[in-house]
Amino acid sequence: MAEDSDLEKTEPASQRRIDQAREDGNVPQSRELSTFMVLMVGVVVMWVTSGWLTQRMSSLMRDGLSFGHAQAFNQDAMYETMTRLSSGALLTLAPFFVVMIVAAVASPIMLGGLMFSSKAFELDLSRMNPLNGISRMGSLQSLSELVKGFLKSALVGLVGYWVLWGYREDILGLMSSSLEVGVVLFGHMVLVASLKLVACLALVAGIDVPFQLWQYYDRLKMTKEELKQEMKEQDGDPHIKARIRARQREMARRRMMAAVPKADVVVTNPTHYAVALKYEAGNMGAPTVVAKGADMVAQVIRELALEHKVPLLEAPPLARALFHHTKEGDQIPAALYTAVAEVMAYVYQLNHFLAQGGLPPEEPHDLPVPEGMDPGASHTTEPETGMR
Repeated sequence: MAEDSDLEKTEPASQRRIDQAREDGNVPQSRELSTFMVLMVGVVVMWVTSGWLTQRMSSLMRDGLSFGHAQAFNQDAMYETMTRLSSGALLTLAPFFVVMIVAAVASPIMLGGLMFSSKAFELDLSRMNPLNGISRMGSLQSLSELVKGFLKSALVGLVGYWVLWGYREDILGLMSSSLEVGVVLFGHMVLVASLKLVACLALVAGIDVPFQLWQYYDRLKMTKEELKQEMKEQDGDPHIKARIRARQREMARRRMMAAVPKADVVVTNPTHYAVALKYEAGNMGAPTVVAKGADMVAQVIRELALEHKVPLLEAPPLARALFHHTKEGDQIPAALYTAVAEVMAYVYQLNHFLAQGGLPPEEPHDLPVPEGMDPGASHTTEPETGMR
């Protein structure tokens, strides 16, 4: 039972899955919304240009239906008349076609947003499989399209009957009316029928849009196993991440160890902690921690310092304070300026003594480390300072 529940698509689609669907050209769509928008835009344009449209169509029909006996039996003349009439009608209706095409292209953006995917144009052989086509015939999507098709056909039929029945007396009176009256009546009937059809399609689109959104996100639902796999891909395999972190720590330790020979002094605990300091006047605002470590790492730092003749100073309070309040690459805290200044002054004097001889400098004692900076101040019994 647990395996069956893992295979059921019960989890909402993640943002990553939705984005991947969009990249594949899979976005929510509603044909009814597109039909409604196209027809509504057409009706609005027809309403705005009704006066000009009526006048233009009346003129075209008058010219097209007005010809003499000789012209009626002249094939070339009739061909020219029909060509002129057709061209005029196309030019008259061209703005409507352009506006409706723009509406047809722009309406999907309202639901699925602006999107272009080359994958939508790729050949999918699975769509050519007749078995897949038969299976889709019984799907919820196919049934909903069938119901909407019947509903739209019924609406168009009812609206057409409604309009014709309402104008039945006017239609019968056209036999004794002029051409202009007939054109005006026809245009009015088309406009009224379109308005009523737009109202009906608005109702259909209002039902179809929420249904399409629900169906779209329902198709993108994920199983619990898919969701776990996606989270693992996003966050990374824990074992791989652990190896990466270990590798990063190793690289950081190598960089740190490479900086020890260039340090000015290594302050020790003497065995638990070791902190290497360096100061370059003009390039550094304050002495900087170039390496630090505890226990085995501290021992390696001390050995490197001895190997490269970097001075070692045993100052437990200062070593503890530096270890706990700094990171590699940090400048020393302002509270430790005085203590470190004494250490750096001693190192300078020591280097001068080793280079030129004379009296050896006196080791610093009782370095001023604030009590709050030394985590071992309350229980330490180690000696305060001592050079090696």
